[in-house]
Amino acid sequence: MAGINQQTLLDSLEEQVERHLQEAVRVFQNLPESTLLRPASDGGWSIAQCLDHLNSYGHYYLPQLEKGLAQSTSPGGTFKGTWLGRYFTRMMDPQTGTRKYKAFKDYTPERALDASAVVAEFIRQQEVLLRYLARARTADLNAVRIPVSIFRWVRLKLGDVLQFLMAHNERHLQQALRHLRPVVQVP
Repeated sequence: MAGINQQTLLDSLEEQVERHLQEAVRVFQNLPESTLLRPASDGGWSIAQCLDHLNSYGHYYLPQLEKGLAQSTSPGGTFKGTWLGRYFTRMMDPQTGTRKYKAFKDYTPERALDASAVVAEFIRQQEVLLRYLARARTADLNAVRIPVSIFRWVRLKLGDVLQFLMAHNERHLQQALRHLRPVVQVP
């Protein structure tokens, strides 16, 4: 499979993070606690739980990204993802990964949360991610390897991890936004 220009990929990822950040500020930041904590109509996660789940991934991946970025000082030209990285990304991408997955125990959010703190942490993490994407412009996305959160002995290319994180964030932000759609009552 052909690669993609590293700067083009980073531009795309940066746009996604900007959109996620703006959405969190515009939509979630000023919602009442009761709305943020209300479980989904199908019994699924609340908005706060969706964001807390993403925060738990951020707590793992952001320090890993920082370490990886500190190791690389020369930018790459073309990023070529691995089959495993593409698999994980497709699995999480809401467009291609329509199957539901059960969250791993360490990444399952509690029901009782400080919803405002969860939203604030998600916003903070997106801001950090934007800074890391800017730093990634001077790194080789092929050379840096990041351990995967659920199988730490598996190490993926930095570019694969960044794409997975964006797909995972998009998946759960869409899940959170579904809470805000008006419920249509059928007579």
